[in-house]
Amino acid sequence: MKAILFYIFSVLILACGIFTVTSRKIYRAAIFLLLTVVSVAALYFLMEYTFLGVVQLVIYAGGIVVLILFAVLLTHDSGSLLPPLGVKRTVATFALTGTGLTVFLYTILGRKVEPGSGEFNEPSVKMIGGQLLDLYNFGFVLPFEAISILLLAAMVGCIVLAMKFSKTMN
Repeated sequence: MKAILFYIFSVLILACGIFTVTSRKIYRAAIFLLLTVVSVAALYFLMEYTFLGVVQLVIYAGGIVVLILFAVLLTHDSGSLLPPLGVKRTVATFALTGTGLTVFLYTILGRKVEPGSGEFNEPSVKMIGGQLLDLYNFGFVLPFEAISILLLAAMVGCIVLAMKFSKTMN
């Protein structure tokens, strides 16, 4: 059953990812991005990585995608079509995608993976929380603060653009 669910979620991730970048309606692209993020979280839960699954849902699905949806609704007409891509952009997209895929496959297939000989300690909630709040020893407080400032700046920018757009419409 786990194998079947893995393949279902994998196909869903690939299909929604393709629909995200090929959709000509920006609101639909954001919804497909949300489905992609939720499907990745489902894969984490399927592999019993519940912490990563919850983080994926809370940060990406609950935060970033919702922020993108608000930005889209505040700045664009969500029902209008995006302009079609030109031939130059399509060729450049395929070239960059092929280059990225080549680098990815070269990196992954060029490494030998051997099982570790060391002992693995199961992380506790206290250890994870301490690591998230640590500022110096490979902690994650600074990246979280930087991302929160970036998201705040993006939201303020969206509101300013929406206000300018509404003034030109009146």
